[in-house]
Amino acid sequence: MTERRVAITGLGVVTASGLGIEELFGSLLAGRPSVKRIDLFDPSSFPCQVAAQLDGFSARPYVPKSYRKAVKVMARDIEIAVAAAYLGVRDSGIVTTGLDGGTPDVDSSRLGCNIGAGLICADLNELGAAVNTSVTDGKFDMGKWGREGMNNLTPLWLLKYLPNMLACHVTIIHAAKGPSNTITCGEVSGHLAAGEAARTVARGAADVAIAGGAESKVNPMGLLRQTLLGRVNTGSNDSPGRACRPFDAGHGGTVIGEGGGLLILEDLQRAQGRNGRIYAELAGFGAACDPEGVNYLKPNVGRLDGAVAAALKDANIQPDQVDLVIPCGTGVPGEDAAEAEALRRALGPRADTVPVAPLAGAFGNLFAGAGGVALAVAAMTLHKQTIPPAVNFETPAEGCELTVCTEATPARLRYALCTGFGVGGQSAALVLKRYQE
Repeated sequence: MTERRVAITGLGVVTASGLGIEELFGSLLAGRPSVKRIDLFDPSSFPCQVAAQLDGFSARPYVPKSYRKAVKVMARDIEIAVAAAYLGVRDSGIVTTGLDGGTPDVDSSRLGCNIGAGLICADLNELGAAVNTSVTDGKFDMGKWGREGMNNLTPLWLLKYLPNMLACHVTIIHAAKGPSNTITCGEVSGHLAAGEAARTVARGAADVAIAGGAESKVNPMGLLRQTLLGRVNTGSNDSPGRACRPFDAGHGGTVIGEGGGLLILEDLQRAQGRNGRIYAELAGFGAACDPEGVNYLKPNVGRLDGAVAAALKDANIQPDQVDLVIPCGTGVPGEDAAEAEALRRALGPRADTVPVAPLAGAFGNLFAGAGGVALAVAAMTLHKQTIPPAVNFETPAEGCELTVCTEATPARLRYALCTGFGVGGQSAALVLKRYQE
């Protein structure tokens, strides 16, 4: 069976640097960071008090009027995914039930959805109010919690915090009844979700797929977990905009963010038949895993070199044909060095000269949302033939001697490589190809 080619026809992104791909890409070209002191909660008890947060964000404007009551049972991660899906679908020119007005023009049984998600953190105010009703003489009473405390949580409480609820709400809103999945593998979740969705379209199991990832770590539990893992930068509270510095000699850890990116992947012939705008083609996908990644306190990029080799083979290209790399680039010193070494092993001499454009310096680490946003930026970069600069990069750290872009650069680009890895030992790589009629 001949596999179908997969086009990227819609880009939906939600980050602190911009909502919508044009706004985000413009911000990236200008080199503007969006990391600031956290004010969504009191961070004063944490050693790291900065993040890239979404200010004044709500999913309500991105939800059909008939479904807006459901926003009340959406955690922030879900709201981000719902907004990104709306922006992606609208950008693609495809009409679904998720857009008010217009007749859907895609077979719902042939519309798939894969979304990478993280461990959704509970609203501590909501949970704490219920827990307080189960305290006796200053101590938590488990029996009282079972008899009374749990009744102070809404019956739908759990449905706000299940990782699969991102895809659940998106598929309901857009009537996506085709193959769907949820992947939870940290920063590589969005890469894996998009790669799997592309293969679903390529083998003919769907005509269109909504794919990528979304997550918010800007909450006390999210920040606490990353602090305990030793991944966050604790020395930049007075200079938030310079806190996240992937591959730079001054890198001191990552910075939590919130956001996501969802792509519209479509059978190329279908996209051509409706005269849809095609940003790029998703030409190759590879994944790998390192069992030693279970040691969460030791930097591990999940045998990323193997994932890159598999993606290049899938795209039928050689390392010297790669024109751009958009890496995971967390800003954690050990992780940056390990990713740079994996790129050198996979790309050989090409790793010394290929332009590299890390994104986290601008809008922080988006975790499960990172891959979808990176792929959207890669597609836009191929479409615009302009590489955005890395925010906060000046001098390469030892072991990170890559050709990191420091200014917006027009270039002749045909293939872009996006890499990702997650704490736990998973990795993935995807190759995007410039579309030319």
